[in-house]
Amino acid sequence: MLENKFQANLIKELKERFPGCIVMKNDPTYIQGIPDLLVLHKDKWASLECKKSAGAKKQPNQEYYVDRMNQMSFSRFICPENREEVLDELQQSFEP
Repeated sequence: MLENKFQANLIKELKERFPGCIVMKNDPTYIQGIPDLLVLHKDKWASLECKKSAGAKKQPNQEYYVDRMNQMSFSRFICPENREEVLDELQQSFEP
């Protein structure tokens, strides 16, 4: 599956799983390495870096920003192989 197809399906699933959430696509040319998606839900937020597979190449600075944003709130690399696990962790993070 191509990354953009995975990302489009993921956005749809996020909106179904977290009603009322806002999913924003980040501009990769603004800050190199910033995660693809920002998810705003109630008073919480998360960032997700989409990959087409678990073995897909990571761009420079992606690990840095995923780690840094995870220290602030919640951030993960997400791909078809770990999608359900990451979404379950995100749901726990979004719970009060």
